[in-house]
Amino acid sequence: MIKRSLTLIFTICLAVLSQTILVASAQALDIKSTEFTLANGLHVILIEDHRAPVVTHTIWYRVGAADEQVGKSGLAHFLEHLLFKGTPKYPEGMFDRLLDQNGGEKNAFTQRDATAYYERVAAGKLPLMMELEADRMQNLQLNADSVKTELKVVQEERRQRTDSSPGALLGEHMAASLYLAHPYGRPVIGWNDDVARLTLDDALAFYKQHYTPANATVVIVGDVTPQVARDLADKFYAPLKNTFTPQPRHRTVEPPPLVERRVTLHDARVATPSISRSYSTPSYITAAPKEADALSLLSVIIGDSAQGRLYKKLVLEKKIATSAGAGYSGTQLDNGEFSIYASPADGVDMASLEAEIDVIIADVISQGVTAKELSDAKDRAQADAIYGLDQRSSFGGIIGLAATMGLSPDEVLAHIDILPTVTLEEVQKAAAYLDIRRAVTGLLLPEKNKKQ
Repeated sequence: MIKRSLTLIFTICLAVLSQTILVASAQALDIKSTEFTLANGLHVILIEDHRAPVVTHTIWYRVGAADEQVGKSGLAHFLEHLLFKGTPKYPEGMFDRLLDQNGGEKNAFTQRDATAYYERVAAGKLPLMMELEADRMQNLQLNADSVKTELKVVQEERRQRTDSSPGALLGEHMAASLYLAHPYGRPVIGWNDDVARLTLDDALAFYKQHYTPANATVVIVGDVTPQVARDLADKFYAPLKNTFTPQPRHRTVEPPPLVERRVTLHDARVATPSISRSYSTPSYITAAPKEADALSLLSVIIGDSAQGRLYKKLVLEKKIATSAGAGYSGTQLDNGEFSIYASPADGVDMASLEAEIDVIIADVISQGVTAKELSDAKDRAQADAIYGLDQRSSFGGIIGLAATMGLSPDEVLAHIDILPTVTLEEVQKAAAYLDIRRAVTGLLLPEKNKKQ
């Protein structure tokens, strides 16, 4: 259940990378948002979209894998599974049956900083969705048998999605190497031994500590008016009582990176070798003014499909790679990550490919980028953003995720004029984060006795 909806989660992750331009386009597309907070602290955001009688309802809890205690990795994701176990009013299985009977679809996902539950239904069914979510926010009913059964489901999910995937295993070890102290080094799905020891008491304690109105934001997107949204929130969410007072999310601060780190995985299942590298950077939350925007544009210049420097140099010109690219993920609460990747062409050894990558990165750091590259990157980002905004849920996902970070819609909208003003000097300054000492490099290779 970590990523059960590619449409929602993947769109959110990509769209936020260009959130400054995305929001600028939102005004042109007449996206209307309304927000209010109930007396119990529940935050509600409505994004109107009257093009079709459809509505999505997503509740975002300000808790994720990075908020777990040491030794309890995977607990946030485990509880996401358990929230479907039912309540006294709506026993196990009733949530799914009601959604199916009413032609809806659902999703839930856990991230490092947030957990979210999503339903998409006809607009007239919004009251039912709000009733179901409000009910399970405080009335979840668990027992030892149901917890034990679901624990097996989670363990099987880990075997299928992580243990059976060399790429996922490498990514897990790269994260653990990139974050020496910060909890982002733990996998969202949890370490095997930790997950195996999770109990009913663990789940109930985590539920009572984090699932409460003052720790949640409800984002409604669709054919609903502000008055209807307010009336429904007053009816279903306002009566809920807080079981705790949310506290500041203090995490261990990652120490300054001092050494280059490398992770190599040889696996018989690897058919295509690859190299990937993740650099520790600021996020949109922790960056200095315009830093994150510059990093986002830099990722477009270095690795945006066939237009990026990596693809043009490695794939098209030198023909030493079959794929290459880059990306910037700045949507986390504490740290961002800038990533690059490539796969060698037949007959090209990994050392040669990595050396060419290093040359490209070194040139960006020392010489910066060109005015045309920066202008083209802004144009491409704007085009992608405009297309993305045709799906209102994309914008709603950005707003919901931002809310879990403590950002209001107005604060997100404050980025409207930032991206077009990013300068060549600011991009080159951001490129200083691509210091190899800030990075972990991962090599994914066939078994040692096979051709590499």
